[in-house]
Amino acid sequence: MVSIDVPAFYREWAARSGGVFDAAAGVGPDTLADIRLAYREFFRDSFPAPDGVSFEAVDADGVAAEWATPAAAVTGRYLVYLHGGAYLVGDPLGYRGLVGTLAQRLRAGVLVPDYRLAPEAVFPAAVEDAVAAYRWLLAHGARPENVVVAGDSAGGAMAISALVAARDQGLPLPAASIAISPWANLEHTGATMRTLDGIDPSVNRAGLSRAADLVLGSTPRHSPLASPVFADTRGLPPVLIQIGGHEVMLSDAIRLATKLAEDAVPVRLDVAPEMGHVWHLLAGHLPAAAKAVADAAAFAEEHLPAA
Repeated sequence: MVSIDVPAFYREWAARSGGVFDAAAGVGPDTLADIRLAYREFFRDSFPAPDGVSFEAVDADGVAAEWATPAAAVTGRYLVYLHGGAYLVGDPLGYRGLVGTLAQRLRAGVLVPDYRLAPEAVFPAAVEDAVAAYRWLLAHGARPENVVVAGDSAGGAMAISALVAARDQGLPLPAASIAISPWANLEHTGATMRTLDGIDPSVNRAGLSRAADLVLGSTPRHSPLASPVFADTRGLPPVLIQIGGHEVMLSDAIRLATKLAEDAVPVRLDVAPEMGHVWHLLAGHLPAAAKAVADAAAFAEEHLPAA
């Protein structure tokens, strides 16, 4: 495995994210496609798919998606993974490293929706696609008690929001949900949006604010599906929230955990000291990241039927 300089990785991530946030509002579709391709290649090259996991493109009821299958998959065990990228970038191909690792640990098939991105498709397009993909999985024989929904960053927020939407549409809910570094409050009112701004270079308040403007269109920032800290989360399955101690999103992740608890949702909040945004990506290079991935897999195992 190629060694990764962790601070350099976050600086490179910051440079690419900043370029996306600054440029996406004013560039043409060809240039935006180039930005997204470079972002995908950065993630794919930094974190290649592990051996022993196969990947297949699928059509999840009109939502493009990728299906990951580990060699030792347990029949009938599933994970839906919602990738990050501030609703502007990111796709299943760039996430094969983390998704493949989770697939192997859980011995589960993993469905990764390639949900629509802004600014071409503004909110709530991404949440609609996530729910459609989950509905497709159930329609193809998955039992909800055998499914866990997880995601990181924007996808971490959707790991909650999509279940709120699914509940409101009358769909049976999965066994559990895992929100990694969730972008849970697009109003960005948490104290750490200011006190920790600049500590983790990959995500900062100014960039998130620009992204929110692009993503939301006419949707208010306090919309419950955009910012699940404002959602009615009653009836949701158990939730694990994992957040780094150096993240600007820390306070809002704590607020999300509090809201879930107040709504009588079983919730566990894990704060990893000194970790940056979605540090799980560095599982092959950083002990704290390996622990976070192991903890997420253990939480999922706790709520899935025994293999």
